[in-house]
Amino acid sequence: MLDAALKVLGIIFPVFACAGAGLLYGRFFRPDMSVVNKLNMDVFVPLLIFWAMLDKPFDFSGYAGLMIGGTFIILGSGLLLLPVALLFKINLKTFLPPMMFNNSGNMGIPLVLYAFGEDMLQAAVILFIIEMLLHFTLGIYMLDHKTRLWRLLRMPMIIATILGLGFSATGTGLPAPLLETIKLLGQIAIPLLLFSLGVRLLDVNFRDWKLGTLGAILGPTAGILCALAILPFIDLDETQTAVLILFAVLPPAVLNVLVAEQYKQEPERVASIVLIGNLGSLVIIPVALWFVLIRV
Repeated sequence: MLDAALKVLGIIFPVFACAGAGLLYGRFFRPDMSVVNKLNMDVFVPLLIFWAMLDKPFDFSGYAGLMIGGTFIILGSGLLLLPVALLFKINLKTFLPPMMFNNSGNMGIPLVLYAFGEDMLQAAVILFIIEMLLHFTLGIYMLDHKTRLWRLLRMPMIIATILGLGFSATGTGLPAPLLETIKLLGQIAIPLLLFSLGVRLLDVNFRDWKLGTLGAILGPTAGILCALAILPFIDLDETQTAVLILFAVLPPAVLNVLVAEQYKQEPERVASIVLIGNLGSLVIIPVALWFVLIRV
């Protein structure tokens, strides 16, 4: 029991410490993170994805169950919480996207990396890609039915994924110095994602604390219910099961706020849901980690 608790602490400390550093820095200097975030999403995260695909042979069939499970959790969470939103008369476009599209980038990748090592980095990247694909297709369509989905192919992360899969499938390698350079640049993404998340936490709006608290409770609850429902029907080993459970309880993605701002969909309320949900993860994530680690 003590060993498991210490292992959980060892995993979550770097994750929350990096976010805490961003929170502390942002508190005193209030940096404009827009350029940094654009660099991360356009350069460092795509390079991380590309390197993860090339680092080890990518076995698509080996992740089929994980991909099905991740997709089911995202879609199932929306369907489960639809009646709740209708019952409490919450705007569906405001409430459902943050409940469906979780923080698989800022928090999911670092958590999996620290908990299970680089061997499971591809699994974390796969879930991140699924979440992003659904967010920029279904999620955008939920906010604006006129959106052209072909724009998805112009996203650096999608380009990096396609290239990475192509290189991996054909067994094409890169010179070691170039691959090491890509790895080095890609590794910038993880601490920068966490640091940026910490800065964002300064924008928490507690005027909508009731809605934010409701989301912080219902989001992970719906996720874990969906995970438990799909697990008997997909073939996952113990480690992949642990990764899927962690994915299920992740808080809402910060990207939901940026998308809400772009489409003028009550961005302040979405920010409350997202950021209070991320604060709530300070309790939920350690519990989930302890649960999965004692079984792996």
